[in-house]
Amino acid sequence: MGDGGGRSHCYDWPAVEITERPITVVSLTERAAFKIKDLMAEEPEGEASVLRIAVQGGGCSGFEYALGFDRGSMEGDQELEAHGVRVVVDPFSAPYLQGTEIDFVDGLQGGFAINNPNATSGCGCGHSFQVEDEAGADAHAHAGGCGSGCSH
Repeated sequence: MGDGGGRSHCYDWPAVEITERPITVVSLTERAAFKIKDLMAEEPEGEASVLRIAVQGGGCSGFEYALGFDRGSMEGDQELEAHGVRVVVDPFSAPYLQGTEIDFVDGLQGGFAINNPNATSGCGCGHSFQVEDEAGADAHAHAGGCGSGCSH
């Protein structure tokens, strides 16, 4: 049966353009950016131009986060700006931090809270984490949480 040409089929609609938005390596909440700006203002002039976020081996879960100030970016760094804060991430750390959000939480257990979608497990301290490809590594896996093996 024909529809007499009066009805449109779904494939007759104008084409919809699909664009992929790249995932930001790291994002900061407004609270985190505000706290970082305060901390940067306390540093000597020229010593804290950017926030450097990195991942390094260690901690009680295999990797730990390193946040610190730097004079600027280095060759190969990924650079971004979040709420007025210049952020740099080195090429080794970028894959481990892809999509990570950093917040700042006030209170007794306050500080920078890191929400990393790549972490498959973490330590109770919140500064140490493990990713899928090293989940079987016994050298870094410690049961029972933070304890004395946690360094941050």
